Amino acid sequence: MRIRSINAMRGPNYWSVNRDKLIVMVLDLEDLEEKPTNKIPGFLDRLEAMFPTMYSHRCSVGEAGGFFQRVKEGTWMGHVIEHIALETQTLAGMDTGFGRTRTYGEEGVYFVVFSYTEEKVGRYAARSAVRIAEALISGEEYDLEEDIQDMREIRERERLGPSTASIVREAQNRGIPWIRLNGYSLCQLGYAANQKRIQATMTSQTSSIGVELACDKEDTKYLLERAEVPVPKGDIVRTEAGLEDAIERIGYPVVVKPIDGNHGRGITTDVQNWEDACAALAAAKEVSRSVIIEKFIEGDDYRLLVINHKLVAAAKRTAAHVIGDGKSTVQQLIDQTNADPRRGYGHEKVLTLIKVNQMTLDILEDQGLSLESVPE
Repeated sequence: MRIRSINAMRGPNYWSVNRDKLIVMVLDLEDLEEKPTNKIPGFLDRLEAMFPTMYSHRCSVGEAGGFFQRVKEGTWMGHVIEHIALETQTLAGMDTGFGRTRTYGEEGVYFVVFSYTEEKVGRYAARSAVRIAEALISGEEYDLEEDIQDMREIRERERLGPSTASIVREAQNRGIPWIRLNGYSLCQLGYAANQKRIQATMTSQTSSIGVELACDKEDTKYLLERAEVPVPKGDIVRTEAGLEDAIERIGYPVVVKPIDGNHGRGITTDVQNWEDACAALAAAKEVSRSVIIEKFIEGDDYRLLVINHKLVAAAKRTAAHVIGDGKSTVQQLIDQTNADPRRGYGHEKVLTLIKVNQMTLDILEDQGLSLESVPE
């Protein structure tokens, strides 16, 4: 088989006026034009073994298992590749379901059309589906999970963040057209004189000075203190000498965090000794030149959502953790926690999968544990 071209539709198109996100692949089956699926020994068995979830594909039969029935009776490889491209995206956490395979006008050449949620993932799925089909035909081993993980990672790099996506989704619900203006979070809602632009959660009506202040933890704390809102004692430092002076004034335990970081990067909480404080300073300086040292205050962490000066939602943020049962290792406890169907890769689900990294290992080591330890 040979892929002649892959194009992405981004609006109403020849194939559908309602489904504006479609991949259109021109595929030359070459000698496989003479080999429908019922003439390839073992093909259906291998397909069912690799994609048991494809049983839900109803196809033109109109019932569960319909696609497998078509494969058993004999269908062309372009049709199979269409379904593989849809299923791999679904397995990677992207809901796709529309597909069509139509003749191109030359013998053995077909249009393979299927929906996507992220364009680069859709293009990847097209090439991946051809590779998978070739492996199924020859009976060779194929690492499907590697492709699915690649799609997840591409999706996380390319998709709108959860905040921007929420705004765009609400615009769609209200019938407001939108376009993405760059590879990040700059979007346009509406057209011409009625257009509005947003960058993540910032709009053309967002106060510039408000954004600057919110990005500076020290200035934010100062203004809160002026408004009689209780804030922890703290200092700004850049060196270990400054760190030592700050801790002497504030006292342990402390929090060490970059002055202008976000997403919790470089933050160390409940620092109890000088050795940990120096390590925390080094971690914070990887994110920002200046570092805030504050008194550690125990309590819950909440993120508040304010729209038009009104509090509309609050989310409790809980650090990733596991609870020992006296039988399972730390790694087994992590695996059990990650089995929760509410957890997914990146922003795929409500909760995020717990990932083991160097910080995880350092935290365990501080407690005299490792991934193989069995905590009570």
